[in-house]
Amino acid sequence: MSSDHKGNGILGFIGLGVMGGAMCRNLIRKSGRRVLFNDRRIEAMTDTAAAGGEVVETIADVVRQADIVLLSLPDSVALRQVMTEILPELRRGQIVIDTTTASVELTRSLAAEVRARGADYLDAPVARTRQAAENGTLSIMVGGDAAVLHQVEDVLRHMGSDVTHCGPVGAGQIFKILNNMVLFQTVNALSEALAIARAAGVDGALLFEVFTKGSADSFALRNHGMKALLPSEFPERAFSVAYARKDNTYALDLARLVGIDATAATMIDRIFSRAQDQGLGDNYFPVIHRLHGAE
Repeated sequence: MSSDHKGNGILGFIGLGVMGGAMCRNLIRKSGRRVLFNDRRIEAMTDTAAAGGEVVETIADVVRQADIVLLSLPDSVALRQVMTEILPELRRGQIVIDTTTASVELTRSLAAEVRARGADYLDAPVARTRQAAENGTLSIMVGGDAAVLHQVEDVLRHMGSDVTHCGPVGAGQIFKILNNMVLFQTVNALSEALAIARAAGVDGALLFEVFTKGSADSFALRNHGMKALLPSEFPERAFSVAYARKDNTYALDLARLVGIDATAATMIDRIFSRAQDQGLGDNYFPVIHRLHGAE
């Protein structure tokens, strides 16, 4: 990637879901670059086209034109499928930035395939909320070569307020997967505490307010606890039980790979499985609160 690409390179964005659509719109509004995008859903492309940018009919066409190709996909299966369309079109000097949360093993394998074609690969999964995606204040955890990150850091900072180089390819995924593993366990602990408090006859809102003043304070408390658990708001089209279980499974896979017995993560998997069995798989994942007899 030549030096002038840092300021003027064409951006391609594939995957306009809840997070990806917002991220792409921030690139359109802030980057000053030509932004091409594609999604399998026509309505997603229509929504993003309203912000500007250019709809491109196929993934291959995005890759042929773009200098930097960004991906935001639901899971490892979708990532593998999309990469089979991307790889034949890659040319030397391009950079692929994958913001999907995917398995570490797949990430490392894809990076090797991309490098074999003379291009570069960064895994750059994102954390924080849907609103953070809209605001461009995501936390972005990057795995890959530091020099490559330097070339595209300005692009990432249009989508995130915190960009952290975590290490070589795959490290971004490790940090993101473990971040989510801890989040799920924390939300479950908050849910249990809230259910116990209410059953014991005390005010749940006051409980969480007191938590903010002590050692139980956390991002999970102030966002998932106060904004979802307290009001019992668990909409669809948010970070669902199905997606959360998928991410937790990646953590369990990683634990097995390195020989760690992840007891609490295994427990969370069982909780997510129960929620899915009760028809809650498409709801915002703090809906596990209902498993505690709570509404």
